[in-house]
Amino acid sequence: MKVTRILNSKNLNQGKYRKLKEQAERLGKIRSEVWHSFGSVKGVAIKSDRQIRDSWLQEKRQFPVSANSWKETLRDSFKDIKAYLESAKEKTRKTLYRKVSDNKQRSQLYKELKSNTWTSNNYLRRLMRKNWKHGRNHTQNQIIVRSDNYTTFQLGGRTWIKIPGLEKGKRIVIPLDSTVDPAGTLRIILNDGQIEVHYTIDIKETKTCGKATIGIDKGYTEVFVDSNGEHYGHGLGELLSQHSDNLKKKYQARNKLRAIAESKPDKKKKIIKNNLNRKKLNRLNRKVKAQIRDKIYQATHKLIDQAEVIATEDLTSPIASKKFGKNVTRRLSAWTKGVIANAIETISRRRGSSVILVNSAYCSQMDSRHGALLGKRSGDAFYCFDGVVLQADENAARNVLARLCDQEIDRWMPFQKVKSILLERTERLRLGLLNQDSSCNLSKLSTESELSKNV
Repeated sequence: MKVTRILNSKNLNQGKYRKLKEQAERLGKIRSEVWHSFGSVKGVAIKSDRQIRDSWLQEKRQFPVSANSWKETLRDSFKDIKAYLESAKEKTRKTLYRKVSDNKQRSQLYKELKSNTWTSNNYLRRLMRKNWKHGRNHTQNQIIVRSDNYTTFQLGGRTWIKIPGLEKGKRIVIPLDSTVDPAGTLRIILNDGQIEVHYTIDIKETKTCGKATIGIDKGYTEVFVDSNGEHYGHGLGELLSQHSDNLKKKYQARNKLRAIAESKPDKKKKIIKNNLNRKKLNRLNRKVKAQIRDKIYQATHKLIDQAEVIATEDLTSPIASKKFGKNVTRRLSAWTKGVIANAIETISRRRGSSVILVNSAYCSQMDSRHGALLGKRSGDAFYCFDGVVLQADENAARNVLARLCDQEIDRWMPFQKVKSILLERTERLRLGLLNQDSSCNLSKLSTESELSKNV
């Protein structure tokens, strides 16, 4: 399994940083040209970056950087284009699965999509046009260094690396904050006067997970709640809310200063220079993001200490039908469910546990004791039809675990069909209740997967 390691520069000379920045900007123009020329249908038929490289060499193109630098940048950009294309194909496959009922026709469309002959099929072209927009490059701060094009040495209790600069034969020496030597191809990222060195290594996948099968509910207040009632990653919501509220105050103050700068042209330059810089703000954002990531990964490790099989909701669809206030919407927009999903995926692979995604429709609105749509969730409490009050996240986690073994509801089932199945179960349960007057309000049911089509 490949993982990325990041080393940071320490006490970097700003003269060196300016040289690297100039080199990165020149390479950024090459990235932009690659995306502009081959980030659309024109690049579909090209199988390798070597074809582009050979054509450029035949044209005797000249670049203001070393040959190795522009070739590695070309290779990296072309890989990004192909990854973007594959992502669009995946979205198109899902659309074909929903809209094409004939299995034979669907298989033929899948083959054309895989073999890149979809460009001659008008229907596939139309679908791909929706999912695959012409890409643009916004990366002007990266340098790719091949594994045989840099050297490392130890000095003063730390690692130093030598990478090629713009001047032929002269290398730029960068001090790092570690004693570990990077290996393989390096990705040098320039960021606010500092440098990050990214490289990949192979690690062994070990079986160090627990033995239980549990369901989890991803939360905002904490990272996870499992079906056994355990809570992981306390304080996540407090950290997110506090940072979001602080940013709101800062941006309000910055907007006032920006308005003053626009109204007073004689003071505009000074205000922009001294009051509207982003160095401290970016440093604060990086600090908080590191704290959030640390909390999420610690919680994930504790979870996998217990579990061999983890059932979790598929939250890839946006929550489009929910209507919240401004403050709630702002705080939820900072919810790092992508970081949580990535943490579960990577750590489970490394430690030998299995993660199974299940259909998320109505998991938070079901009574986990009966598996039916009886009761109502309000905040952290779930009020059952018989007066029992359950912890809402624990109730949802138990429903997720039950969904793992549900033979009728699969991951890709539309929420409308899930709703009809659950209503049938609810009606059967109601008919079997001793209290025939007990009922649930079926008209107000909604789901996080539900899209607001009638708005």
